[in-house]
Amino acid sequence: MTRPTIAYRNQPDWSKLRPLKWIVPVALLLIGALTTYYTVPSDSVGVLMRFGAYSSTQEPGLHFKLPFGIDEVAIVPVQRQLKLEFGFVTQDWTNPDQVPEDPDQERSMVTGDLNAALVEWVVQYRISDPKLFLFHVREPGWTLRDLSEAVMREVIGDRTVDEVITIGRQEIETVAIELLRKAAAEYKLGVTIDQLQLKNVNPPVPVQASFNEVNKAQQDRESMINVANGDYNKAVPRARGQAQQKISEAEGYRKKRVNEALGDVAGFQQILEQYLKAPVVTRTRLYLETMKDVLPGLSDTWIVDSKVTQLLPMVQGGGKAVEVRK
Repeated sequence: MTRPTIAYRNQPDWSKLRPLKWIVPVALLLIGALTTYYTVPSDSVGVLMRFGAYSSTQEPGLHFKLPFGIDEVAIVPVQRQLKLEFGFVTQDWTNPDQVPEDPDQERSMVTGDLNAALVEWVVQYRISDPKLFLFHVREPGWTLRDLSEAVMREVIGDRTVDEVITIGRQEIETVAIELLRKAAAEYKLGVTIDQLQLKNVNPPVPVQASFNEVNKAQQDRESMINVANGDYNKAVPRARGQAQQKISEAEGYRKKRVNEALGDVAGFQQILEQYLKAPVVTRTRLYLETMKDVLPGLSDTWIVDSKVTQLLPMVQGGGKAVEVRK
């Protein structure tokens, strides 16, 4: 009895696959090499986390860490001023916490006198404590956003619509930023509030035209008051200056007249003394001095004596005749 012939298949040559056994170690080594270093930008710090827990804070520059996800690094921009916009969105935003879910609902507020107002504002802040910012509060950016909205609604709700839209903007900014700083410190967000600024504060669209007219009237009133104050400031000092000038002139004229009178009195007293000493001589001297002052003005005058037929001109040239009678 003959045994049957069994045909065997060709067995695979596993020796050809031996080079592939190095792929996994090489891949792991490459991944490990690529995940052992990281770079921190100049305006940021790196928060190193080991197994998800805080480990250390690294300064800007090149650093090394454990690979394969053992160490993770969060880059926190501590030197950069971040911005949150409320009620509107700009096109070049970079902060992921900046975009509101519903801008229309966010800017719609109720004032203290139960009027509606549309308020848009901006909060600028910096991350002062990276550890608190990342680990103390979940989603600190959105928490800060909610705090800002709550503070602004509280401040707006304590004021009338006229104060919110016209005269109270500066006070609202001052009070709101103080409340927001206090709330951020209580929640330990690890941020510093640099500025809170109101952008647009308007009444609702249906009544916006009426509010604009009221605002224009108030502006016209303020403008007229400023013009009147300007005219007052120009007219009153000028009138006061003219009055002071008149007073000074009158005072000078008074002193002048008094001094002249005193001088005349002194002159008369001196003449009286001389007259009492020598009446004839003094009288003759006064007569001659008077004639010396009077005669030069008689250039056109003639003295006519009724007993003398000849006309005697006082000064060469002749003139009007004057008859002298005894």
